[in-house]
Amino acid sequence: MRLRRKNRSSAVLSHEFIIQNHADAASCLVMGLLLGFMFEVPANHTIIFIAMQYNVTYTTDDNSEQFHFYDYGPKDIATIFFYMLVAINLHAVIQEYILDKINRRLHLSKTKHSKFNESGQLAFFYLFSFIWGTTILHAEEFMANPTSLWKDYPRSRMLFQVKFFYICQIAYWLHTLLELYFQKIRKEDIPRQLCYICLYIAHISGAYILNLQHLGLILIVPHYLVELIFHASRLFYFSDENKQKG
Repeated sequence: MRLRRKNRSSAVLSHEFIIQNHADAASCLVMGLLLGFMFEVPANHTIIFIAMQYNVTYTTDDNSEQFHFYDYGPKDIATIFFYMLVAINLHAVIQEYILDKINRRLHLSKTKHSKFNESGQLAFFYLFSFIWGTTILHAEEFMANPTSLWKDYPRSRMLFQVKFFYICQIAYWLHTLLELYFQKIRKEDIPRQLCYICLYIAHISGAYILNLQHLGLILIVPHYLVELIFHASRLFYFSDENKQKG
């Protein structure tokens, strides 16, 4: 009776080791920052990673009511980094517990497997972002009040939900750049994905930095709906043997 050979573990800090354990490493960093946030001394430093920065408070003439707004600045880089780690963790959870299980049942080819994973990840993101963006537009009545697009420009301030939305959007698209390496994307697919990822980063970051957050939201939400329909259709196409649903 032959003994089974044990799989050799990858060398520490090798490419395979990083790819296999990148989600665990991101989880450890997230937990470390959250633990630091719980204690007084390190909390002064870790707060810039977790909480939204550049809070600006306005009061009415009689000081009876306060309004809290947010600006942007270099500290946002640390916040984006933290939520990029969160996005890596969520990506790994969706991949392992949802997409991989579906892939095992479908028995897709390598090409379709890669495209199925891409559409699956993006479909979840577009659905979540569309619902979140629609909620913000409805709550702040941006559509009902078009003058808010240019009111007080360029000294416009962001509400918490708007700033948090943009921080998470930039963090997500930055994390997709890393996933091109972590997911071992085929070389022929990299230019296409790299193109639309960089376009998203450029346009969303531009709207954020140039104080066009309201206009960006109004453009992003319907665009994400279209992308959601496209990737949902592609998922149906790959999952249907007769290729009729998609």
